[in-house]
Amino acid sequence: MGDTKPGKEPISLAVGDPAGIVPEFVKEALAKGAAGFGNYPAIIGTQDWRQAAASWLNRRFALSGAIDPEKNLLPLNGTREGLFSVLFPLMPESKAGQRPIVAMPNPFYQCYAAAALGSGAEPLYVASRKENGFLPDFAALPEETLQRLAAVYICSPSNPEGAVADQAYWTRLFRLAERHDFIILADECYADIWFDQEPVSALTSRLAQRFDRLLSFHSLSKRSGLPGLRSGLVAGDAAGIEKFRAFRNVAGPTVPTPLLAASAACWRDEDHVIANRAAYQQKMEAAARILGNRMTRPAGGFFLWLDVGNGEQFALRAWREQGVRLLPGAYMGREILSGKTQSNPGFSYVRVALVNDLSTIMTALERLREILD
Repeated sequence: MGDTKPGKEPISLAVGDPAGIVPEFVKEALAKGAAGFGNYPAIIGTQDWRQAAASWLNRRFALSGAIDPEKNLLPLNGTREGLFSVLFPLMPESKAGQRPIVAMPNPFYQCYAAAALGSGAEPLYVASRKENGFLPDFAALPEETLQRLAAVYICSPSNPEGAVADQAYWTRLFRLAERHDFIILADECYADIWFDQEPVSALTSRLAQRFDRLLSFHSLSKRSGLPGLRSGLVAGDAAGIEKFRAFRNVAGPTVPTPLLAASAACWRDEDHVIANRAAYQQKMEAAARILGNRMTRPAGGFFLWLDVGNGEQFALRAWREQGVRLLPGAYMGREILSGKTQSNPGFSYVRVALVNDLSTIMTALERLREILD
């Protein structure tokens, strides 16, 4: 926004910071486990954490006990850290005799591209547009590109669009992975924030194959509204988990033992998750009342993806006239055609984060309605 001053008292809906009330049981778990700050934490977490996280995964995604707490999961020092570092132990030096490719949605969470570049791969941005349900069609890539694929990132419910991959989508993607020998990195951090129908998980879809070619990521930042806890998990293929564990044992991104105790308490409790989801449902219903047909209701997550013609111009106007800070959609995407700004799939959109309290969100959306009209 540069030096542009806000037209009204500032409200930011630009950052997906799901700040919530810290549950009392989390504070109690931290206090009881405080002595753990006196010891180095293990990269695999505590047995209590592994049991709690595995039980949640098996229960939540109907996995019939397939997640072994000793083989199929690891704690993460925040899910973003895991999404970034996972490629380093898994990336081959070459694929089909060339530099490997890591494909991802476009628009996308920026750490995907950073991970691809950092691990020596070529990032490939695959458009997620309204015409394809805001989910990338990896199968439509040229054969020579598919042969070079080493990994694919996919987010469901997606950031920023709130699109959800159904069973058919997951099935096609796993068949493609088998045919072209790549791994699927499923960012499912928003899996517990949904509105009409519970999302299908990549883990459920891959259960029969014991999670072969799959690593799935989950987050207490979103599920529990505790971004400051910096706690998530990765689960899936045992061989992939073992490679990641060995890498992490050297890199050292451990989660402190008291935080693992609080995390375990969160994975065991569903009441706070149900309340968290109900709060987002209330916010989304308020948005639908205020914006009407100016918005498309997402299937999950806590973002609105508003088509405003030119996202950057609209975001500037929203700040200058209404004091509402938004994220231009183009900032999360890449141009399909070099030098053609409108070829960026996010060009015409703004992302609106519904993470403030309900009253603040309603005030901000009412201001936006004035300029949407």
